[in-house]
Amino acid sequence: MARRTLIASLGVLLVVSAAALAAEAPKAGAKTPWKITGQLEEACSCNAACPCWFGSKPTRMSCGGGEFVFIQKGTYGTTQLDGLAYGFMGESPDNEAMMDSMGNWKFAYMYVDEKATKDQQIALRDIAAHTLPAEASKKVEWRVVPITREIKGKEHKVTLGQYGTFTGHLIEGGLGGSTKITNPPGADPIHKSYEQGATAELKYNDAGANYDYKGSNYMYGTFEVNDQQYEKWSAGLTQKMKAKEKDSKK
Repeated sequence: MARRTLIASLGVLLVVSAAALAAEAPKAGAKTPWKITGQLEEACSCNAACPCWFGSKPTRMSCGGGEFVFIQKGTYGTTQLDGLAYGFMGESPDNEAMMDSMGNWKFAYMYVDEKATKDQQIALRDIAAHTLPAEASKKVEWRVVPITREIKGKEHKVTLGQYGTFTGHLIEGGLGGSTKITNPPGADPIHKSYEQGATAELKYNDAGANYDYKGSNYMYGTFEVNDQQYEKWSAGLTQKMKAKEKDSKK
């Protein structure tokens, strides 16, 4: 994930319930083409590299953290999305990997950039519903907040309004350069390839959670994805889940 500092706009923090945003979201069945290019910033409570991406149990009792997408260039139909961001924070059940516990997470809170106009917020929410685990928990809320990023040297700092922040840097590989992970078992199009790092800190205070970690998992990636890629990926994921369920009943 062009690298530049994103400065939060001043103003009153706007919190929007899932029901309020859902009322303005595109109607079921409506398909609006979209395409986004940008950077992924991700951190969680696991030790690096997060085992959940490989279907293994978290290194702590549970895996708690999230990912934030910073759009360099993007369109949703005719709506421009350049310079906006969205993301989520969530936590798996105790002793379960995130990938294996979808639908049963402790919470999955979605965040949309407050700089976005009403139309842009609707667009970001729809894209987030396709690219983030928006249905991973029964405890879900949508919030409109300042989402900012500051890059100083090797450190990337992401701030989520009043709710949290994390700072991370990449880990150098044994042969030089950064450590890269390609096509992990849990990959979606945005996570097709990413660089591995570690946090300087991860703090979060929302959804009843209170995180304060250091030296935990951090990931950074660049991407160019669209609605067609996610539609194809979603269909493939559905087939895999059905096959897994069938095998479990044998």
